[in-house]
Amino acid sequence: MARPHREEALIAAAGLLGGAALYALGLSSSPASALPRQLALVALAVMAGAELLRRRAPLTGLAIGVAALTLDVLSGSLMANVAMFTDLVYAAVLYGSPAAYRLIPRATEVLTVAGTLLAVALIREPPALLVGIGLGVITIVPAWTGVGVRVHRDAAQAARLEAERTALLAELDRREAVGAERARMARELHDVVAGHLSAIAIHSTAALSIGDPKASDEALAVIRENSVQGLAEMRRLIGILRDAGAADEPAAVPRLDGVEALLAHARGAVREDGFAFVLHDERGPGPLPAPVELAAYRIVQESLTNAVKHAGRGPVTVELTRPGRRPGPLVVRVTSRLDDRRGPRVPGAGAGLIGMRERVALVGGRLTAGPVPGPERGATVWEVRAELPVAGPEEDAESVESEDSA
Repeated sequence: MARPHREEALIAAAGLLGGAALYALGLSSSPASALPRQLALVALAVMAGAELLRRRAPLTGLAIGVAALTLDVLSGSLMANVAMFTDLVYAAVLYGSPAAYRLIPRATEVLTVAGTLLAVALIREPPALLVGIGLGVITIVPAWTGVGVRVHRDAAQAARLEAERTALLAELDRREAVGAERARMARELHDVVAGHLSAIAIHSTAALSIGDPKASDEALAVIRENSVQGLAEMRRLIGILRDAGAADEPAAVPRLDGVEALLAHARGAVREDGFAFVLHDERGPGPLPAPVELAAYRIVQESLTNAVKHAGRGPVTVELTRPGRRPGPLVVRVTSRLDDRRGPRVPGAGAGLIGMRERVALVGGRLTAGPVPGPERGATVWEVRAELPVAGPEEDAESVESEDSA
């Protein structure tokens, strides 16, 4: 069994020594029965032992205290016993179970009323009311004191738990924000710089493997152009990371009107016959939300980068459509040949597909990527298809009208 708490031991020792001193000085009332006065000391020892249980087993301690108080009253009451009993009532409410916390104060009220009525019925004189007052002082007062202290203690504990919960949620939000920002920067670095680095890798390999000086000069020119552009983009991103104020300022969002420039860059990166980069833009006149337009632009950019690295000779087609009578989701479709082709190729690591899936998920769309049958018989093409939901003005108006009608 666990050792008594220091507070319990001090209370028990103080009560025992104080009661013994009162008994030695003769400060005890006359017994109400023929029981010897020495039994008050036995009651004192039992009450002090019950105090050792006030925190670990408060209800057991209270039950022992009731028995000790009864013996004390019958053998000559000591004030120390009464004081320790009030502490046991207080402790039973403060440290007891929720049921004890609710029932003990009500039980003390019933006991006080019943004791008062019994005293009045037996004595039939006004001093009998003093019995009720005494019962109320040693039972009702400590019980409701325990109720008040327990309410404040529980409120403080609930406030502390709420503060810890708030701090935990704030830390989780901070980590989530940091993770989201890291993922966003990873996507930007990959989408912006990977195309330039892929072109550099392809043409540097070509310059090393081809003995034609003219072809080597062309490859070196492309390498220089892409290295300069990639370095400029890297400096821009590093500047945003270093400057906290610049990160809060709205940055220029790439738009789908710049897809033609992406195609021109891809044509310059390949510099081989047999490739054709074609754009079919059927978006319609309606505006697109900035997040949707950015996601579509990056998907086209990454798909063209992958086509430059992996596609076989043939057409690379970019289609931008919004099907349906009403403006529906924006569909981005990029296809390229899977046939083997000569020349150096750079293996993909799959990071581009991960970034595209993250971008599509952020706007609530769907992405598929993989080989599909091509337009030519027996040919296979690699298709990247993304459906990006767009809430057009007509859809918003209809949703408002439906809500009003409901």
